[in-house]
Amino acid sequence: MHGLDRAIWRKSSRSGGNGGNCVEVGFGFDAVGIRDTKDRDGGHLAVAPGQWQAFLRHVKDGVLDR
Repeated sequence: MHGLDRAIWRKSSRSGGNGGNCVEVGFGFDAVGIRDTKDRDGGHLAVAPGQWQAFLRHVKDGVLDR
């Protein structure tokens, strides 16, 4: 198990309060979870912390821009 059952889930302060298209991120002891705020019980995507850091780096560096 990856410890996400005890994770504290957070969403971006930039996501606004309109209940729109938001995701939350939760940190477990060996995984990072990503889930939809509209369906919190619908499951989550779990990735290794290193993969999450690489994803964030790509976003910040514009690698994923079109």
